[in-house]
Amino acid sequence: MDITGKIIAALEPRSGVAKSSGNPWKVQEYVIETQAQYPRKCAFEVFGEDRIKQFNIQVGQELTVSFDIDARENNGRWFNTIRAWRVVPAQTGDNTQTPPVTLAENTPKYTPTSDAPVDTDDLPF
Repeated sequence: MDITGKIIAALEPRSGVAKSSGNPWKVQEYVIETQAQYPRKCAFEVFGEDRIKQFNIQVGQELTVSFDIDARENNGRWFNTIRAWRVVPAQTGDNTQTPPVTLAENTPKYTPTSDAPVDTDDLPF
């Protein structure tokens, strides 16, 4: 899944050591806000020090974030994890930043011309 918007917050990184393998880990969370008519916010995380450095996410950037959602259970409660696997600048072919286009904006509209016959029967057969 993808989301395009503006980074409005970068939380402090967290780190630790995995219990099972003993390997160190690092994760950082960010909040992105869509630029739609009714803006939505989404918190996502980047896992791994190498990816945190590679993506170099800064507050104020317009980005497209590709992510996976996974749920886990802890003591009878369920929690979602939204983990980014790709982060790219939100740009179009002319290098300008634009909000995502919804299906309704992209759907062609049919308008009959004056010389075209208007069919009032809307049955498919």
